[in-house]
Amino acid sequence: MSTTAPAVLNTDEFLGHPKGLFVCFFTEMWERFSFYGMKALLLLYILKYHLFGDDAGYDLLGAYGGLVYAVPVIGGLLADRYLGMRKAVVLGGVLLVLGHLGMAYEGEAARVVGDTIVRDDGALQVFYLSLALIIMGVGFLKPNISTIVGRLYPENDPRRDSGFTLFYAGINVGALFASLICAFLGETYGWKYGFGAAGIGMVAGLVMFLWGQKYLHGHAEPNDPGKLVERVAGLSREWWIYLGSFAGVVVVWQLIQRTWTVHGAMHVIAVALAAWFAWFLWKHCDKVQRQQMVTLVFLIFGVLIFFAMYEQTYGSWVTFTDRLLTKDLFPMSPAGYVAALPWATYSLAASPPLMIAALMASDRGRVGLAKGLVLLMVAGLAVAFAHDVVLVPQTAGSLTFIGAFFIVVLAPVFSWLWPWLEKRGLNPSKPAKMGIGLVFAGLSFIPLMVAAGEAGASGVMASVWWLVLAYFVLEIGEMCLSPIGLSAVTQLSVPRVVGLMMGAFWLGTAYSEVLAAQFGKLASLDIVEGEAIDMAVAAGKYAHLFEMMLWLGVGSGVVFFLVTPIARRWMHGVK
Repeated sequence: MSTTAPAVLNTDEFLGHPKGLFVCFFTEMWERFSFYGMKALLLLYILKYHLFGDDAGYDLLGAYGGLVYAVPVIGGLLADRYLGMRKAVVLGGVLLVLGHLGMAYEGEAARVVGDTIVRDDGALQVFYLSLALIIMGVGFLKPNISTIVGRLYPENDPRRDSGFTLFYAGINVGALFASLICAFLGETYGWKYGFGAAGIGMVAGLVMFLWGQKYLHGHAEPNDPGKLVERVAGLSREWWIYLGSFAGVVVVWQLIQRTWTVHGAMHVIAVALAAWFAWFLWKHCDKVQRQQMVTLVFLIFGVLIFFAMYEQTYGSWVTFTDRLLTKDLFPMSPAGYVAALPWATYSLAASPPLMIAALMASDRGRVGLAKGLVLLMVAGLAVAFAHDVVLVPQTAGSLTFIGAFFIVVLAPVFSWLWPWLEKRGLNPSKPAKMGIGLVFAGLSFIPLMVAAGEAGASGVMASVWWLVLAYFVLEIGEMCLSPIGLSAVTQLSVPRVVGLMMGAFWLGTAYSEVLAAQFGKLASLDIVEGEAIDMAVAAGKYAHLFEMMLWLGVGSGVVFFLVTPIARRWMHGVK
C-alpha cells in the first residue's frame, strides 16, 4: 500500500518568484520615485525660484545628470570588491534620504533688485550639498540593487528574465507616480512639499529594504567579509569606505557649483577612453575581437546619441511645456470638484504595508489572502492613476509621467513582439534595432515642431496632446533600443576588459547628459522677471532645436541601417 506525501508549500516564493524580488522591487520603486520626482522639479525650481538663466539651468542639469550616471561605476566597484550589496544599498539609501530632505529646505526666493538678482546664498549651498548627497547615494544604490535581483535566482533559472521584467516594472511605477505627486505638490503648494515627498518616498524604500533582509538569504553580503575588517592606517577598510563616500560628497558639492569642471572632465574622460580603446585594439586584440569591440563601441555611441535626445524630456521639453503648451489632458471638473491632493499619494502610501502584509500572510501559508492584498494594492494604484490624470490639474513637471506611462503600456507589447519575430526569422539585429530606435527618437520631435509653429503663429498656447504624441513616438524608440545596451557589452567585449567596457557604457550615458544640456541651450530664452514671454521668438528657438534633434535622430538612424550589414558580420554570430 502506498501513500502520497502531502505537497510541501514553498514559503520562500510568492507568485512564482523569490520573495526577495518583491523587496528589491519596492526598494527600487521608491528610489526611482524619489529620483524622478526630484528630477521633474529640478530645472523649473532653479529657473523659477532661484532665478537662474536658461543657460545656467541647462548646465546644472547636465552636470547633475552626468555625475548621476558616472558615480555608479565607483559604487558598483566598491560593492563588488569590498562592501557587498546590502551595505552599499543601505549607505546609498541613507545618503539619498539626507539629500532629498535637504532639497526641501528652500530658504528665501531670489528677487530682482534694480538690475541685480539677489539670491539666498546659504539656501543655494544647502541645495548644492543636497544634490551631491543624491548623486553619491544613487552611485551606491543603483548598481547594486539590480545585482541582488540577479543573485536571487540560480544560474540558468528560466524565471530570471521575467523576474527582471517585474523588477524593471518597479522602476517605471516609481517614475510614473513620482511626477504626478512630487511635481504637482512642488508646483502647486510649494517646492519644499514636492522635494519633501521625494524624501519621504526614499525613507519608505530604505525601511522596506531593511525589513526584508530575511528574504535575501545572505545574497547581498560581502564576498570576503575579512577584507572589510582589515585595518588600514588604524581604521577598518569598511570605515574608510564610509569616510571616503562622505569625502566624495564634499568633492561633488564643489564640482556641481562649477558646472564647467564637470563638463570639461567628461570631455577629457571621453578623449582618454578613445585613446585607450585605440591602443587596446592595436596591441591586445586579434581580428575577431577587434571587429567585435569596434561594433560594441559603435552601439555605445548610438546609445549616447539616443539619450542626448531622450534627456530633452527633463530639459527643453519641460520648459517648452511650461511656456508654450496647455497643461490639462482632460480639462474637466465635475460640479466644481477640485482635488486637494493626488489620490496616488494615498495609494502609494498604502502600498508598502500592503506588500509587507502579503509577504507575511504568504509566510503563514495564507496564499489566497496574500494574493488578495496584492490585487487590492494594484487596483488602488490603477484607480488613483486614472483619477489623477483625469481630474487633477497637471503642471509642466507632472506631465513627465507620460514617458513612464507609455513604457508601462508598450513593454508587454514589445516583450511579445521580439520573440514572435525571432520565431519567424524577422527579429532585427542589434544595430538595426539601434537604427530604428534612433529614427523614432528623431521623429518624436515632429509633433513638438508643429506645436511650436502653432503657438508662434497664434500667440496662444498649443495643445498638450502634441506632447503626448511626442512621448508615444519617443518611447517606441526606447523599446527598440532598450534590449541592446548592457547585453551588448557582455556579449561583444573581450572578457578581460568587460568590467571596463561596462564602465565605458555608463560613462557614455553620463556624457549624453552633458550633450543634452548643450543642445537644450539652443532654445535658451532671456526672460525678464515680470514680463510676458514673446511667443513668436520662443517658438522659433524651440522649433530650431527640435528640428536639429529630428535630423540628428533620423540621420544617425539611417547611418546605422547602412552600416548594419557590416556590423552583423563583425559581431561574428552574436545576436
